[in-house]
Amino acid sequence: MDKKRLLLAEDDELLASLLNFRLKKGGYEVNHSSNGKEVKEFLSKNMPDIIVSDIMMPYFSGMELIAYVRKELKSQVPIIIISSAGNEENVLNAFELGANDFISKPVSPSELLVRVARELKKT
Repeated sequence: MDKKRLLLAEDDELLASLLNFRLKKGGYEVNHSSNGKEVKEFLSKNMPDIIVSDIMMPYFSGMELIAYVRKELKSQVPIIIISSAGNEENVLNAFELGANDFISKPVSPSELLVRVARELKKT
């Protein structure tokens, strides 16, 4: 079975390496970008099966990422947003822009794996 390709957009290196490790162990092919510029470059050439993105990122926020994927790339790829700014406004904005799910920090890798699998089942 082909591995599902996941784009992890997270500027916190420690969290990113933890999630990267757990996602790879969970059987995903993970591409990690630590800032919005890398994310945009990656997406202009490749479309993963699912995107997991932090809201707060240098150059290009998670919000801009959702808008870019939905409006410019016209893609319905599932997007799961991670944020420590668990304020409702961010979450609501993310959903309005087209995010599929939201996880607040601190992120439990096990919970992330469950949510990623759940979103991929819907596609």
